[in-house]
Amino acid sequence: MSLVVVGSIALDTVITPKGRRDDAVGGSATFFSLAAIHFSPVSLVGVVGNDFPQRAINGFRERNIDIEGLEVKEGKTFRWGGEYKQNMKNRDTIFTELNVFKEFSPVLPAKYKKTDFLFLGNIHPELQIQVLDQMEEKPIVGLDSMNLWINVSKDKLIEAMSRVDIVIINDEEIIQLTEAECLSDGVKLIQDMGPKTVIAKKGKYGAELFHHDQHAVYPICPEDQLVDPTGAGDTFAGGFMGYLAGKNTKDLKFSDYQEAMIHGTVMASFLVESFSTDKLESITKDEIDSRLHVFCELIG
Repeated sequence: MSLVVVGSIALDTVITPKGRRDDAVGGSATFFSLAAIHFSPVSLVGVVGNDFPQRAINGFRERNIDIEGLEVKEGKTFRWGGEYKQNMKNRDTIFTELNVFKEFSPVLPAKYKKTDFLFLGNIHPELQIQVLDQMEEKPIVGLDSMNLWINVSKDKLIEAMSRVDIVIINDEEIIQLTEAECLSDGVKLIQDMGPKTVIAKKGKYGAELFHHDQHAVYPICPEDQLVDPTGAGDTFAGGFMGYLAGKNTKDLKFSDYQEAMIHGTVMASFLVESFSTDKLESITKDEIDSRLHVFCELIG
């Protein structure tokens, strides 16, 4: 079934204890798409400047990612720089340059408005609502967010969340958003807003799936080498939503969401083994299947 993602496309400068990469292709829509395409067709909506590498655009095409919704504008692409601490969890933002992304106003091509699955990447809640307003059918919608939007646009974020089916945010943000005393209470408050499926990302402690009144916990997939965690959450979301869209049905069961958690976790484990999108662009179906098998054995 069809899957559309709306999010950022960026050029990142990333420093980790394992090295440095300048002008690395990144952004939520990029990581999401390169993970999701392994399981289902995916269409991308975003904006870049005319400095964005043509090789990256060609890479989207070569992987059959539909980029009719990709806008190339005069100016510079959104740029972000960050440096990770030794523990690879904490990081300092060195710079953020919105550039053409500052005026981003997503306009969906006609065929995107009838998509079966939609994912709203980590962009301003007003833009997420703008996308939802363009839909002509009722897709299964997933949404990502962050602490910044909770701080500066909480009401709009709650409005956007009330219109989606799946929320994927980290455990600390659930507490911040809901002001609950514990994670489970916070999840219930989000479910009361509308979305019945909530995924709480917990960094090195994995993630928890809450689907109506059902619950499951997943560890991270052991990676051979942690090089760069940038985009791990977006890659997880891509694997998760890509798997669901690849089921070719919107009649999803709890077991489908459980499998989607596994696929998202495995794709994120590949992503962090290299800088930028290197690993996502090089992995094969056999490698993915092999790691899925190992991870399923690990979790029993």
